[in-house]
Amino acid sequence: MKQITGADLFVKALKEEAVDTLFAYPGGQAIDLFNALYGEKEIDVILPRHEQGLIHAADGYARSTGKVGVCLVTSGPGATNLVTGIATANYDSVPLVCFTGQVPTHLIGNDAFQEVDIVSITRSICKYAVTVRKREDLAETIKKAFYIAKTGKPGAVVVDLPKDVQRTYGSDFYPEEIAVRGYKPNTSVHMGQLKKALDILNHAVKPVFLIGGGVNIAHANKEMTRLAELTGVPVITTIMGKGAIPTTNSLYVGNIGIHGSYAANSAISHCDVLFSIGTRFNDRITGKTEEFASNAKIIHIDVDAASISRNIAVDVPIVADAKKAICALLKKAKSLNISNWTDEISRWKMEHPIDMGKVGLTPQMIIQSINELFKDAVIATDVGQNQLWTTQFLDLGENKQMLTSGGLGTMGYGFPAAIGAKFGNPQKDVIVISGDGGMQMNIQEMATAVVYELPIIICILNNGYLGNVRQWQEMFYERRYASTCMRYRRSCEIGCNQPNHCCPEYTPDFITLAESYGAKGIRVTKAEDIKTALLRAKQITKTPTVIEFIIDREVNVMPIVPPGNSLNDMILERGTVRRKRDLQNP
Repeated sequence: MKQITGADLFVKALKEEAVDTLFAYPGGQAIDLFNALYGEKEIDVILPRHEQGLIHAADGYARSTGKVGVCLVTSGPGATNLVTGIATANYDSVPLVCFTGQVPTHLIGNDAFQEVDIVSITRSICKYAVTVRKREDLAETIKKAFYIAKTGKPGAVVVDLPKDVQRTYGSDFYPEEIAVRGYKPNTSVHMGQLKKALDILNHAVKPVFLIGGGVNIAHANKEMTRLAELTGVPVITTIMGKGAIPTTNSLYVGNIGIHGSYAANSAISHCDVLFSIGTRFNDRITGKTEEFASNAKIIHIDVDAASISRNIAVDVPIVADAKKAICALLKKAKSLNISNWTDEISRWKMEHPIDMGKVGLTPQMIIQSINELFKDAVIATDVGQNQLWTTQFLDLGENKQMLTSGGLGTMGYGFPAAIGAKFGNPQKDVIVISGDGGMQMNIQEMATAVVYELPIIICILNNGYLGNVRQWQEMFYERRYASTCMRYRRSCEIGCNQPNHCCPEYTPDFITLAESYGAKGIRVTKAEDIKTALLRAKQITKTPTVIEFIIDREVNVMPIVPPGNSLNDMILERGTVRRKRDLQNP
């Protein structure tokens, strides 16, 4: 066996794991790793401008390609700057391996310069975290990290590499396979439970499929579409599950939850069989749990046994990979005679569509223009109203994918995630839909997009507020707009909640800022200019383009289920509430 340093073995391991893109930021305790990467032709080392931007980029790369995202930072603040991104990826089951530099092993625990116990910090927000304390354990640990990150329920893994381990010589051996004691991801489908589920489905009068992000993670979109079309069962998705079947498919009903569509929430409330695949039943989709699908028998397929019956008690639990389970269902499922039910859902969709109207410059118009002009694209959203409007109006299908932070709801995610997606999908159009607040959280990555010549289109929906919180303040806190106005100056009147033409100018000027980075900037104030701006941006092939859309300052995301209420209790528009008594005779 050849003797090489731990740093050289690190590079060899990345190659063995087919890593072609590494998002990395250097520092003292990682300098040996960067030295080993110097001049490397098989691995593209990307230098973002902040570690949080870096890990969101690795996340976006992973989600958009299906590969493991990989990042490398130094110790101390380099490592702690990854924390939000680790939690973001882990909540949404994104396969990520994060390498952090660490002080030499003999200094660990001595409060050395830039020493933090990143393993203890991240253990509760990742799938696995470990410090490599011996050079002879390095190869096996890295192999284990990649295996754990991408198998079972995917997630984030943290590998902490002390400086002396990086420098020490040892064997160049890297294992081809590994068995991890105590870690046995389920790879089979329990056919007895599956038969039980099909028996219940076949006797249903008002069944629905509820599809979560697990179907997208398993890349089972084609199979799920075939299953829906074979059975004729309507499909409802969580925000993370959107795109599991094409949104243009007649069986697609819409999103469920706090900002779900009237038809989707009503269907859940009236169904007699709820067949769920790949969702955790979190509070954003269930509303009041006691009244969630209260008339239904519930079937739940999920790769994570801990997710089943944790929030909602189910009648038939099935622990399995979504794709394998759906493929097994396709062999035995049959067409159901439920035309009365599908007709009822179609009527709900027609009578209560999500529609922002045709007056003014609305987010619906912007997103529908994106639908029309971009057929092969990755769309990354930030978090807030921009995210919710996107999930309501964006069309998704085989050639279009949406990236968004669902579980953690991380502002500042969208732009760097789009950068990672563009590195992974250079042939595709990549678009960011962000709010003015979230855009400023990682705007320094504009430099990354410029220097790597990434023609990303950045759509900023600027209403001058932290809009999602402002909407709650308007609807549930008597318009007390506390700390949500982004135009606020110290000279403003205390307690102002009436935006008007006298408000101070917005800071920053996004167009001037974009141009200072070397990007292109376009400001749109009229609906008739939306497509012109998007087409102009589409023609720019070497530079990111910022399109700032000035939208109404108090525009809201509707419908909404008030906090603590059931899905039956929807506010459809300002002043219009559709409650349970109305749903009984819709």
